[in-house]
Amino acid sequence: MADVSLFSHEQIVGMLAALPDPAFIFTRSGRYAALFGGADNRYYHDGSSLVGKTIADVLSDERAEWFVQQIGIALERPGMHVVEYPLSGRDVRGLGNEGPPDVIWFEGRVRALGYQVQGEDAVLWIASNITASKRLEKQLRMFSETDSLTGLANRRKLMQMLNEHYELHVRYGTTCAVLIFDIDEFKGINDRYGHLCGDRALQSTAEVCRAVLRSTDFPARLGGDEFVVLMPHTSSALAQPIAERLRQRVAEELRLLESLGDGATISGGLSEMLAGDHSFEDVLKRADAALYNAKRQGRNRIACHLPALRESAL
Repeated sequence: MADVSLFSHEQIVGMLAALPDPAFIFTRSGRYAALFGGADNRYYHDGSSLVGKTIADVLSDERAEWFVQQIGIALERPGMHVVEYPLSGRDVRGLGNEGPPDVIWFEGRVRALGYQVQGEDAVLWIASNITASKRLEKQLRMFSETDSLTGLANRRKLMQMLNEHYELHVRYGTTCAVLIFDIDEFKGINDRYGHLCGDRALQSTAEVCRAVLRSTDFPARLGGDEFVVLMPHTSSALAQPIAERLRQRVAEELRLLESLGDGATISGGLSEMLAGDHSFEDVLKRADAALYNAKRQGRNRIACHLPALRESAL
């Protein structure tokens, strides 16, 4: 530890002012007792006017309550308390639409001081702007969860969402319909017209999914020419007209692709999560079996595995 006696008071004040990130002294009640640093003007403005105010004077009730809670946690535990938190213009009182248009993310490193300030226990709170790293993290997550060709969710993200909806189904009985479909004779399309044409057919199909499906529905590319659509809070019976509309629109759009000759159609299998399912794989198997039924029945159709037909279908 440095010997502070080597430095004058003015030098110490100067060093604290040169800190790139702002360092706040907060009392237990949430009062700004002091502010040091914040010299990196790419991210921070002069906050000296905050000193003497309370967090409740500056931030909305909800955000102020959260900050006071974190101060209390830091005061009750040893070592450093580290938190990540967003702040937007609407979180700051009186700022309204004049604040930054985007959410700004911070990492707070909070530690209790070994003495009281203004008659209260207090903490040192260093706030670092981590917005850039959060944006990069979001981009990397998007890339890892998105199919590069179609822009839909990829298999990895699909499995995650299936598991989440299955857990909701087990816990609350929430129904969720699952549609599996693929492009009929897709291998023949690639062989006859080339893989670039096949790629355009996949992209066009994905565009129809985005245009036709509801905002709550979740389309994904399972792999190859196979797609899956999750329809939360929807039974197979209610999902069937949605799937039929999708089938018709895909056929219409694929007929418009000049490089695809006579166009193409899709076949699909529809099921829903049922009591007694042991995992989300059960509903996928039923939907997949229904897809093969649609193929056997002549393609260009949606086959539905209704709960009432479960015993006969098995």
